[in-house]
Amino acid sequence: MQVVVYSKVFKEKDARHIQHLFDALHEEGMTPFVYAPYLEQLKGAIVFPVEVGVFEGYLDLATQKFDFFITLGGDGTILASTTHIRDSGVPIVGLNLGRLGFLASIEKKRITEAVRLLRRGMYTIEERTLLYLESNLPIFGEIRFALNDITLLKRDTSSMITIHTFINGAYLNSYWADGIIVATPTGSTGYSLSCGGPIIFPNSGNFVLTPVAPHNLNVRPIVIADDSIISFEIEGRAENFLCTLDSRFETITAAHQLGVRKNDFSIRLVQLHDVTFMDTIRSKLAWGTDSRNV
Repeated sequence: MQVVVYSKVFKEKDARHIQHLFDALHEEGMTPFVYAPYLEQLKGAIVFPVEVGVFEGYLDLATQKFDFFITLGGDGTILASTTHIRDSGVPIVGLNLGRLGFLASIEKKRITEAVRLLRRGMYTIEERTLLYLESNLPIFGEIRFALNDITLLKRDTSSMITIHTFINGAYLNSYWADGIIVATPTGSTGYSLSCGGPIIFPNSGNFVLTPVAPHNLNVRPIVIADDSIISFEIEGRAENFLCTLDSRFETITAAHQLGVRKNDFSIRLVQLHDVTFMDTIRSKLAWGTDSRNV
């Protein structure tokens, strides 16, 4: 088995857990390829049991066979990893080095156990829907998809913006707000949730349209089928606005006509058998816990 080990930033406090990962991979006969910028950070801090390979990016996935893409960090690390994985189909294993994440749900104390379970096939794979952004003007290069959400937001001014919104070509509403979020079920527990949007189960086949600080109090988040095409026209006092795909962003203008639809490929996420979405949201949101009795 060959695996990619990916992260963005090495933190000294995580060295012990990262060492456990490489030791466990060696014990299970799995060959690690480490993301090149991260490997440079690990040198001198981690003792590699055997020489590791170097992972450069998406083209490596197209020319070599990898069984898993292991991320070290949190949900943000998984979002960043999708720009390398793209349509390769390599499943993501999210090892959480911080607090429990919605996506990176495998705790650091379980790293050795998780590697053993992966080697023995004791896991399930969830297909996670992506959003795709279409535009009449060039934007975001060739990486125009998002796992969590696509947002349109005001920029450089306190004035709200107007977002004219259409679903499958039919007029829905003109949102007077600080912005609008289009979220996948995966992204329903992110920015959309903080703006009052609902939690949606990963396989529900929906998108969520959530306004950010709307001027009209009768405007609420709505859930639509994920085979819908959502299009936008933006106007406001400022010349520039902000468009984001997960953690990536670009500046747009009123000349941009944007459409959002379901992406042609999905992302595959590994879940251990004893970790479910319901377990994660209960733990993350402290459901069923009464602080008065603690």
